[in-house]
Amino acid sequence: MIDNFNIVTQWFDGLLRNTLGLGDFWSILIECVIVGVLLLVGYALLAIVLIFMERKVCAYFQCRLGPMRVGPWGVLQVFADVLKMLIKEIFFVDKADKLLYIVAPFLVIIASVSTFAFLPWTQGAGVLDFNVGIFLVTAISSIGVVGIFLAGWGSNNKYSVVSAMRGAVQMISYEMSLCLCLITAVILTGTMQMSGIVEAQTGPWKWLIVQGHVPAFIAFIVFLVAGNAEANRGPFDLAEAESELTAGYHTEYSGMGFGFYYLAEYLNLFVISGIAATVFLGGWAPLNIGIDGVDMVMNYIPGFVWFMGKTFFVVWLLMWVKWTYPRLRIDQILTLEWKYLMPLALLNLVLMTVVVALGWYVE
Repeated sequence: MIDNFNIVTQWFDGLLRNTLGLGDFWSILIECVIVGVLLLVGYALLAIVLIFMERKVCAYFQCRLGPMRVGPWGVLQVFADVLKMLIKEIFFVDKADKLLYIVAPFLVIIASVSTFAFLPWTQGAGVLDFNVGIFLVTAISSIGVVGIFLAGWGSNNKYSVVSAMRGAVQMISYEMSLCLCLITAVILTGTMQMSGIVEAQTGPWKWLIVQGHVPAFIAFIVFLVAGNAEANRGPFDLAEAESELTAGYHTEYSGMGFGFYYLAEYLNLFVISGIAATVFLGGWAPLNIGIDGVDMVMNYIPGFVWFMGKTFFVVWLLMWVKWTYPRLRIDQILTLEWKYLMPLALLNLVLMTVVVALGWYVE
């Protein structure tokens, strides 16, 4: 790879410590603040891009134009919506549990931002890159389930409670298949560290979906289905079913209380797609095919471009699914998980273990 973000981070650390003469405490504090601000800015900008993309993709599949009036091609429509949401009054529901009602949106957004921080943007640019990264991603993302359940429970609204129960049971169920697919990838790469998984896929025909062939492809498909359900996206968006539950677990939220849930839904879509791109499609690793001339050209494309391209490709696939299939019933959603996806993921885990043990993967 020709780009390594470690060069930038080491230069900035040297600037603070050597040039400015700051000690460990102030250097680390300044670095953490800057990284945190960049993370939140990137989070917000991606949300704007994803909301606009959702509307245009939806319009394309329904033979419509989508937003066109606010700004050229409607590009400023999302900014207008954000402004409207920011100035809307935030009110509290009568007889609601105030503590749970206030805390719930923050739990959802904290879980979303925390998992977002684990994405490896390019070599040396992972904000959180622990040796048990896969385990931590699955653990931290589970906080969002608590936020959704508390939103319905604390709203003093029976429709919201029903929706929160639906959302919780759906997310907890599909986390099983999600984790089994990630374990399948860990077995092949031999590491739970995000950067280590990408490095294991660097080289000619090393992307996991090629290297692990049949079991890796099965795990990739199951991961996309389970991830779509985990993010409460259609056709698994039963928790927000407008036809019978008006808006689901966040019916009683206004202003940025609702905005946090809306924001987290789109960024969870990006996080799921980013993890899929990282684990199964090589992350920031370029497409190398063993031909020197082709590989040289591929290596000149920055890792950040590779990661974003793969991630948005998966985002487009999941949006395609949402606007193609009708919403499922709760019994159909749980039947799909417990009768089909989880047994398939378990069998696939055994298959990957056999493939690795007998050396049947592509080297």
